[in-house]
Amino acid sequence: MGTEDIEGSQGAESTGALAGLAAERVDARFKGLPPDADGLTVGELAAQRRNLFTGGFTTPVLTLSAERLTHNLRLMETYAARHGLAFAPHGKTSMAPRLFHRQIGHGAWGITLAVPHQVRVARAFGIQRVFLANELVDPAALRWIAAELAADPGFHFICYVDSVRGVELMDAALKEPGAGAGARPLDVVVELGTGEGSRTGVRTEAECAEVADAVAAAGTLRLVGVAGYEGEVPQADPERVRAWLRRLVALAADFDKAGRFADASVEEIVVSAGGSAWFDAVADVFADIPELSLPVMKLLRSGAYVSHDDGRYREVTPFNRVPEEGALEPAFRLWTQVVSRPSPEQAFTNAGKRDAAYDLDLPVPQVVRREGAPERPATGISLTGLSDQHAWLRTTPEADLEVGDWLGLGLSHPCTSFDKWQLIPVAEADGTVVEYIRTFF
Repeated sequence: MGTEDIEGSQGAESTGALAGLAAERVDARFKGLPPDADGLTVGELAAQRRNLFTGGFTTPVLTLSAERLTHNLRLMETYAARHGLAFAPHGKTSMAPRLFHRQIGHGAWGITLAVPHQVRVARAFGIQRVFLANELVDPAALRWIAAELAADPGFHFICYVDSVRGVELMDAALKEPGAGAGARPLDVVVELGTGEGSRTGVRTEAECAEVADAVAAAGTLRLVGVAGYEGEVPQADPERVRAWLRRLVALAADFDKAGRFADASVEEIVVSAGGSAWFDAVADVFADIPELSLPVMKLLRSGAYVSHDDGRYREVTPFNRVPEEGALEPAFRLWTQVVSRPSPEQAFTNAGKRDAAYDLDLPVPQVVRREGAPERPATGISLTGLSDQHAWLRTTPEADLEVGDWLGLGLSHPCTSFDKWQLIPVAEADGTVVEYIRTFF
């Protein structure tokens, strides 16, 4: 893993910004890094290719597998191409510009994001295509987006709308002095909700038409498609998810028939969906999108694939249903150290809620490392709870665990794993650390 996947995926501006990450100095902000590395740049530390287990790293330390990251990037690139899908992986998962550019280098159209701060991070690192999978009504954020569009003809931005009131607020903000109104309209897609009690999105097709009419009346906006998130379908199962996706496709066809994409400047119709649990259903239904008056960009937005996990997403990944298409590999491992063994049935390590995702599932003990001994499975060891800075372990008589041992944990939920770490070592299978991933949460 490294620069070979990044070259050619961005221009000079983003190359310089990524180089700036390598120039950042290592210090106490970054958990788990070797204390004797303080003062080195991240690039200098990476060039040393230290070993994770003998190079002075301290526990707890979160790592990513170099080989598994590359595997996952290539697999989803192949999957999207095979199914004729454009791909804008959700960047909120990692908030790591270096990974954004690797994803683009592996065929992604752009990056999906959720809130204005995330868009600012992406733009600071040269991301040229952003799909904001959320409504945007904040005047300050809208003025900033308008300024970005006015200053950079190559910047392509799309966001959700789901109410007439939201459209009115957007139009008003974009007409304010200094907002760049008239330079370029802001592209929007109508978000179709998945049902009563679900998250954002217009609830009925009739209301969708009202929102589309409001967009047409606003000179600052341009309707380019429809979108939504099938992961919010109530009591989701394959039948319900596909039924909602067919509604989304039908909405696009109805809008097209009504001439809602007739603006001469609209070059393609965007139809977008796709989290990390149902992208097989998206691929199936989007394959049957009828011919419309313009080319259709079928935009998938799955984001958790980049690291995958050992919990929730391992259980729900569509590759379980279509194993012939491949399999994602969990890339995270949290290394923590046994600091207390108060009884034969109990042990404690030095990683807790500040270090590990726990919102969906608790971490899972996987392997044990002891100095001078080979790595071995974590037999007879279970994790029963987390304190702020401790993991509670239950051990059976077959568990061979001592104070000082390193315990490797598998994690569940990538989004709440990345966000606890600002600088994450990327290690090869033999423990050689070849790169560091900087996050911006």
